[in-house]
Amino acid sequence: MVKKYVFFALLLLFLPVVTVHAESQQSKTLSLTECIDIALRNASSVKKAENARHLSGVDLLRSYGNFLPKLTSSASYMPSSVSRSYAVASGTTDAYKIRSETASVDLSLTASLNLFNGLSDYAALQAALDRKKAAGFTLQRARETIAYDVTQHYYQALLDRELLDIARENLKTARDLLTLTDRQFSIGLKSITDLYQQQAEASNGNLGVINAENQLRRSKLELVRRLRIDPATEIALEPVDTAAIAMLSPELDIVALSASGLQRRADLEAQRLERDAARQDVRQVAGTRLPRLDLGFSVSSGAIDSYKTAIPGQSIDYAYPPVGRQLENGIDHAISLNLSWTLFDGFTTRYNVETAKVASRNRQLDYEELKDGIEIDLKQVAGDYRAAFSRIESARESLKASESAAQGIMRKYDLGASSFVELSSARAALFNARSTLTQAFYNLALQKALLDYTSGVGITNGNASSSH
Repeated sequence: MVKKYVFFALLLLFLPVVTVHAESQQSKTLSLTECIDIALRNASSVKKAENARHLSGVDLLRSYGNFLPKLTSSASYMPSSVSRSYAVASGTTDAYKIRSETASVDLSLTASLNLFNGLSDYAALQAALDRKKAAGFTLQRARETIAYDVTQHYYQALLDRELLDIARENLKTARDLLTLTDRQFSIGLKSITDLYQQQAEASNGNLGVINAENQLRRSKLELVRRLRIDPATEIALEPVDTAAIAMLSPELDIVALSASGLQRRADLEAQRLERDAARQDVRQVAGTRLPRLDLGFSVSSGAIDSYKTAIPGQSIDYAYPPVGRQLENGIDHAISLNLSWTLFDGFTTRYNVETAKVASRNRQLDYEELKDGIEIDLKQVAGDYRAAFSRIESARESLKASESAAQGIMRKYDLGASSFVELSSARAALFNARSTLTQAFYNLALQKALLDYTSGVGITNGNASSSH
């Protein structure tokens, strides 16, 4: 009896844990917009771009600070300073030992303002401004990249889900036909060979379902990888709107698309700003060839806390005013203009200038390469986008013909006028036609997303079809 109570107590104790675990395994339904939002919050590339933008803001603040005076202060307290020396009394030739002990306080404040340094500070400020803006555009492009990547894998998962439905429908048809063939074999209308062939066809259909299920599972895991959520989360995907893809047009003005794409691409603008910043770096380094002029101002004060002198047979303790009064009355100040000019530094400045020029030329090459690449990518993507419409029309015609052929051969097969090989080929053609049409629709949706991404428009969340 006691063991029974213990068993029920343990059951009640672990029941909430099991319930919580079961709830955590529940499916979570997500839309494309929700997936993009989750990925943008969790993506490491976006966080790194945000960190880079933050750092560029701190660098800009430092560049502004170069135009402000530099302030340094110092304070020291010496509780005891002992010095020993020898002295000769007047009128004698004997030297005697002197010991002095001092306690002192010293304060100082120094300000320095650069008046001219070859405009290096101005060039550094302009470079920092350009890099700050470039970091913002880089962050924007990182977000667009994450959105496109998630959209691509979201559509892939939807496509694999529909291919799985087609595979299951094909398996159901094969099993129904197997049942019919088995009955026909029982009454002598079909041979044992036809029965075996239909059993093999049903087995192949079952294998197709297994493969489709595995592909769908992999597609969802790839999507979860990009969302960076708990891998144990089972996600379900909402179908996307079919109205947006139905309104798409294959007509594109590639000239206008290229012109607008070059203006909208955030990464191209970031590259341009980085190029301009590199040019300012050259001016900054070249400014060190010119003289530097600084305005200096210093304030200092000191006080003696105590001063004692000891000679053989005598000790003298000098009385000084309070430390505060000494510091107040002993303030010294100075104003100075400091001109410095490095006449020869072993060609260090020359090397730094040439290094900055090489970096500037490399930035220019990167900018031109990216610009040319964008124009080529836009032409290629626009061609693939137009071809996607032709694929859909071709897939529709193929599906229509495959359905008619399959129906005709099925009627002939039921009457014994067609072989199983012909029926199997017709059904395989029908299955492939359905899969091809589904893939053609999602290919158009992906091409539209890629066109938006390449042209810098951004990802539209309704560019897919969920039923055909």
